[in-house]
Amino acid sequence: MRVLLGLGGNIGDMNAHLDAAIEALSHLPKTAVLRESERYRTTPVGYLDQPDFLNCVAEIETGLSPQAVLGACLGIEATVGRVRTFRNAPRVLDIDVLLCEGFESDSEELTVPHPRMHERAFVLVPLADLYPDGVVYGYDLREAMATHTEL
Repeated sequence: MRVLLGLGGNIGDMNAHLDAAIEALSHLPKTAVLRESERYRTTPVGYLDQPDFLNCVAEIETGLSPQAVLGACLGIEATVGRVRTFRNAPRVLDIDVLLCEGFESDSEELTVPHPRMHERAFVLVPLADLYPDGVVYGYDLREAMATHTEL
């Protein structure tokens, strides 16, 4: 299964944290990192009194379940030093499961497609690097991508 992950952070050496996350993803069992978008500096969403973020999207291929991928992402965040304080708070690293090829979920643990993906330029612009036609695993994101070109 191919999975698209949104990565970002705004504390410390953001490039190093993203590099560490991509490296950790490549070491997951039955998993390969296929490609990564460009990295974009973006303004915060929600809580605005914080530094800009550095964001990208990575595509992996994995034999893990989507829930196991989510668990691994949470573990990678913790390893890099993520501490959850409040919604939209500054963070060392955030990894979101955006889309999973052939899989949808609307559970308390995992919602795929990511419910706010269509609203976020910091996700859509990097996705357009990887999928310039705007069709991702059968999902048509062209309308949302057309309205979020401000990066």
